[in-house]
Amino acid sequence: MDRRSFLAASAGVAVSGMLAGCASRMASEVAPGGAALDAAAFHRARRYAATRFGNIAYVERSSGPAALFLHGFPLNGFQWRGALDRLSPYRRCIAPDFLGMGYTQVAEGQSCVPEAQVEMLLALLDALSVSSVDVVANDSGGAVAQLLAARHRDRVRTLLLTNCDTEYDSPPPALLPVIELAKEGKFVSEWLGRWHADRALARSSEGIGGMCYADPTQPTDEAIDTYFGPLLSTQQRTDNAHAYAVALEGNALAGIGPDLRRCKVPTRIVWGMGDTIFSAESPRRLDHDFGHSRGVRLLKGSKLFWPEERPDVIAEEARQLWNAWVPTNGRGSR
Repeated sequence: MDRRSFLAASAGVAVSGMLAGCASRMASEVAPGGAALDAAAFHRARRYAATRFGNIAYVERSSGPAALFLHGFPLNGFQWRGALDRLSPYRRCIAPDFLGMGYTQVAEGQSCVPEAQVEMLLALLDALSVSSVDVVANDSGGAVAQLLAARHRDRVRTLLLTNCDTEYDSPPPALLPVIELAKEGKFVSEWLGRWHADRALARSSEGIGGMCYADPTQPTDEAIDTYFGPLLSTQQRTDNAHAYAVALEGNALAGIGPDLRRCKVPTRIVWGMGDTIFSAESPRRLDHDFGHSRGVRLLKGSKLFWPEERPDVIAEEARQLWNAWVPTNGRGSR
């Protein structure tokens, strides 16, 4: 399917969505059978999959074809709570915590490099009896998503990328001070620890809020607790978080361009143009590099972690992309 066909299909999706009626629109707002996912509900829903990489924490909602949500740094699957609420009527939504992040229990001696994250995800999908997924990704999760799509194309149906690493911007210069602090074993205590203790600071221009969110009320107190609490809870978890950060120093996407051009996974790019972490040129480059790009949508003013603030946009773009992917003989239009 070329870009013109994708746009026509997307228009058809929009029309059919208008005709679906009030009940369908209401279903898209909250997952069936429950209220929106707050932190307490998210914690209750958390499960663990035993793998050789460790016990992988994940939250899963609904059934049917699976969608995999890959979070940013230093967040975890809670980043996608709004998207899970809106998209679980249409997919079996799975939001794992990466090795070194969130509530995943990393096996002793296990690497946290992006390539290991890819293999961990494959093990998780196997443990959950999932053969292929629609992937939605943000930030460093986007780098892992690109590796997954390029090297394991049979496991990825579609790819929705938001602000993230590219071959030309990995790691972005803004991340280098974080990496250096992580090498010294100081990042978690000096940054995350201070933000965890002082929520106003976390939401200020000097905190993660001002750096990565457009809304000055973000991240919420419960998000701060859910993101930073586990990384501060034990020395092992702190060490794993530092290992995750240090692993971002090497460009895991170096040389991936030809693989992306050969990749037939339908890929959509949605980019917050208020982002001060990644290059403003990145969405154009991703659009050029992916052989089956479905184009770019630019969000004025939105910053790196906009998917948490604007889950309606994620839901809209994901459903259009998923509906434009037409199965043929059990496989996609690749």
